[in-house]
Amino acid sequence: QVDVMESGGGLVQAGGSLELSCAASGNIFNIINMGWYRQAPGKQRELVASTFITTDSTNYADSVKGRFTISKDRAKNTVHLQMNSLKPEDTAVYYCKTTGYSRKGAGAMERFDAWGQGSQVTVSS
Repeated sequence: QVDVMESGGGLVQAGGSLELSCAASGNIFNIINMGWYRQAPGKQRELVASTFITTDSTNYADSVKGRFTISKDRAKNTVHLQMNSLKPEDTAVYYCKTTGYSRKGAGAMERFDAWGQGSQVTVSS
């Protein structure tokens, strides 16, 4: 079993900053990718930012480029999302997703996609 714990989030005025953190733990052989998604009321969940753990490759939604930065601590299976210049349209529940492989026994591995519980980010105008 893989657990994904999120922290951070909250209420901030437009133009302000917040940081989200996400840590994965449990039966992890290796992690391939960690990322942040968000879901606003009445909308589909969308990718905000993601990073491959073993390379410097990152991916951002166009709506957050230049404002959000994803960073990682490979040794701690942790990623952070620094959110600056926040806008009311950034208001959503933010979810951390971790993709990797777990040990399954007898030398086998199994791919997993694990999600955090979600963190509310509210930006007031």
